[in-house]
Amino acid sequence: MKRIHPLPPPLVGQIAAGEVVERPASVVKELVENSLDAGAGRIEVTVESGGIALIRVRDDGHGIARDDLPLALSRHATSKIATLDDLLRVCTFGFRGEALASIAAVARVELVSRTAAEPCGWRLVVPGDGRSGDPIPIAHPVGTTVSVSDLFHNVPARRKFLRSERTEFGHIQTFLERLCLSRFEVAFRLRHNQRDVLQLPAAREERAWTRRVEALLGDEFVRQSLLIEFEQDGMRLWGWMGLPAVARRQADRQWWYVNGRPVRDKLLAHALRQGYRDVLPHDRQPAAVLYLELDPARVDVNAHPAKLEVRFRDPRTVRDFVARSLHRALGKARPGPRIPPPAYPPPAGPPAAAQVNEAIAFYETLRPAREPEAEREPEPEIPASSREVPPLGYAVAHLHGIYILAEAEDGLVIVDAHAAHERILYEKLKRQVQGGVPQCQPLLLPERVRLSPGEVELVRCHRRFLARLGVDLDVLGPETVVVRALPALLAQADPAALVKDLVSELRELDGSAEVESRIHERLATRACHSAVRAGQRLGREEMNALLRELERTERGSQCNHGRPTWVKLDFPALDRFFRRGR
Repeated sequence: MKRIHPLPPPLVGQIAAGEVVERPASVVKELVENSLDAGAGRIEVTVESGGIALIRVRDDGHGIARDDLPLALSRHATSKIATLDDLLRVCTFGFRGEALASIAAVARVELVSRTAAEPCGWRLVVPGDGRSGDPIPIAHPVGTTVSVSDLFHNVPARRKFLRSERTEFGHIQTFLERLCLSRFEVAFRLRHNQRDVLQLPAAREERAWTRRVEALLGDEFVRQSLLIEFEQDGMRLWGWMGLPAVARRQADRQWWYVNGRPVRDKLLAHALRQGYRDVLPHDRQPAAVLYLELDPARVDVNAHPAKLEVRFRDPRTVRDFVARSLHRALGKARPGPRIPPPAYPPPAGPPAAAQVNEAIAFYETLRPAREPEAEREPEPEIPASSREVPPLGYAVAHLHGIYILAEAEDGLVIVDAHAAHERILYEKLKRQVQGGVPQCQPLLLPERVRLSPGEVELVRCHRRFLARLGVDLDVLGPETVVVRALPALLAQADPAALVKDLVSELRELDGSAEVESRIHERLATRACHSAVRAGQRLGREEMNALLRELERTERGSQCNHGRPTWVKLDFPALDRFFRRGR
């Protein structure tokens, strides 16, 4: 049997480095986070050969004093915490004091730094064995430059597992793009093989923040997103949440920041998904850039070796706050201008104005002539105090009994009548259920429904809950219940089918906190069956009533299954299609 023996220091360093330095992107992460902790206002990252040959990070932070340079490369030496209380309230990216030491154990490192109190900079070189000489003076501005070369040169087994240069650089770019949204006030520059890949100026006001988000996630995301802010119980949630129109098949556009730290957290991902309930299909993922701020003592950032995950002291409170805030924000979204406003002002000047006037004049000529009074339907009444056209405009036709065509002030609106009515019914049902006073419609002839003995017992136990939904049931026997009333909005539903659906959810989720949410889904399905059907012709007044109702309905832009209920083709879009103004 082998005897226990201490490991040699170089091997200890290489083993410890395995937790911190997984690939070149890990090195960039540690160095850039150190720059941010040093108060940098500008950070430049230079990479060669995907980071395998060289990674250089330069900042204009407060720098490292000459006598502290050797300590910076020592394991578990840091300026960021001193006591256990500091560890419980970490506000910096780094705090373990092992990043530079771990990097120096598997690569060649050169550290150059200068503080404002020193006349020159100081250079310290670690050739790759973890040992360094004395610092030597060198010209350098205030700040720090760290150069890391020949990564894993002394650990060939690790180096051969690296991917292609392009793949490794992709990881670096992805990380840096995420980090750029954690500190808007810092300017970032990324170069790869002598070519600028990313160059973002400092952003110190809201419009500049929006431009940075647009540069990283695209203008489509910014145009189709809501800028939100909610506060409750010492927590603040703000950021950009994409509308369902920019949902994706993958969750790759869900960027979370907790107290400024980029994280990947299952609890927050679940809360995000809950916030989009009722408006997204199950196979679509929301896109969002969201910032959660709370007391550092309420979150543990030391839950993961690479500090990519966090642990909340009260996870349920955080989850409920996030989900409720996002759900409320989507509910407040209504047809009209998107939030935030465009990051860049529209082009101005006589040519642009002339083109708009030409388009308006052209479309005016396409308006149908008024029909004789005896033959046409009455136009919708517009209040005398306000002649403004509503966001979804006024109906002009019901195309094939499916789509409502409406003339809005800025273009053409097309509404899926069935999807719109479905959402309207569902939201009314939810409001009645949540208010505890659903409007019931007694059945002319109560209907008996046969169930299993276990299902009848569930009905007996949950009878009050079902009554809150507007479903009035009585137990007649060990295998029979009778339906006496249904929600008024579902009066046309099949009573037996509705009851069996509800009971199946109660059986599957008995005692679960999700039961009410799943019951709502069942009601949504029944609302779908009760909504206006395709081919059902609507008159002008009925169509306009539907449009006005949709404008007032929460989450009215999507049906219960996450599909859009309406789309607008504005004049610029129509002009582009018909190539007008060229």
